[in-house]
Amino acid sequence: MHNILFIEHTLCGKSDLSRQLSEQGYSVYWVNNAFDALIQMETLQLEAILVDFSVPKMNSFWLLVARQTQPPIIALADSSSELERIKAFELGADDYLAKPINIRELQLRLNVLHRRSHPQINEPVNDYIGFDDTCYTINFAEKSLVLTQTEYRLFKYLFERQGDVISKAELQRRVLHKELGRFDRNVDMHISNTRRKLGKRNLPRELINTVRGQGYRLNF
Repeated sequence: MHNILFIEHTLCGKSDLSRQLSEQGYSVYWVNNAFDALIQMETLQLEAILVDFSVPKMNSFWLLVARQTQPPIIALADSSSELERIKAFELGADDYLAKPINIRELQLRLNVLHRRSHPQINEPVNDYIGFDDTCYTINFAEKSLVLTQTEYRLFKYLFERQGDVISKAELQRRVLHKELGRFDRNVDMHISNTRRKLGKRNLPRELINTVRGQGYRLNF
């Protein structure tokens, strides 16, 4: 099921929209502030982000989203004015939708954004992954991906155990060499950064899969 993050100030109409999107094969996660949104963005593999213009203090969050996230962003607003649409695109949105939301129109826009962000590749892809321990570089699909030392070690640890679900506690202990604290999100942040770098190089972010409540798995 595809994950959608919905950032809305009032969370009104939540149940009905969730039901309709669920029927279309989407799982919707709702938040009403930028802080909770960032937490979800770090932990979820998202198909799209829907952002309501009415959420307070959104401008700085928009700039952060535009710089750091790979999933497409759809802006939602009560007005369908041309100036508001232009503002949404200037802030980094990939698309714009006026409220009230028409579920059919939203589905079509999500389909278009999915095709745009997941282009079909006709030529065969070299499925070999090479590791350069001297400069923390991964070579995959005839591309090189430079990571930080910690990101590189986490990726390599998952690769060496590909197919297995590795808990965050094990990754924290074996790679970061410390115990996992109750509110420790170091592993999540490093995995999120690695996925973002994969996306920027047009490499599959899905290489690292989140297994909710259990940990991470590398699918290769």
